[in-house]
Amino acid sequence: MHLRPLYDRLVVKRIEQKEQMQGGIIIPDSAKEKPQEGEVIAAGKGKRLEDGKIIPLEVKVGDRILFGKYSGNDIKIDGEEYLILREDEVLGIIEK
Repeated sequence: MHLRPLYDRLVVKRIEQKEQMQGGIIIPDSAKEKPQEGEVIAAGKGKRLEDGKIIPLEVKVGDRILFGKYSGNDIKIDGEEYLILREDEVLGIIEK
């Protein structure tokens, strides 16, 4: 992928949770909720302030993050689905 987000935007690949069937009920893909956890694939240089200064991002490439259910914009590149969102839409960084 050759996509570099601008300013305080991030490109995130959603991390699918393992399926667990309870009671033998199979839920179709169209009814499943999209995961709210992802890995940062690319990050912009930082947030630009009104005076022109750039504040570096706290989130970096490779971080696992949590984000809101309706955050960002879905895009498709080379058959892969990604999410572009701003750093302020990130709820937290998952640390191991």
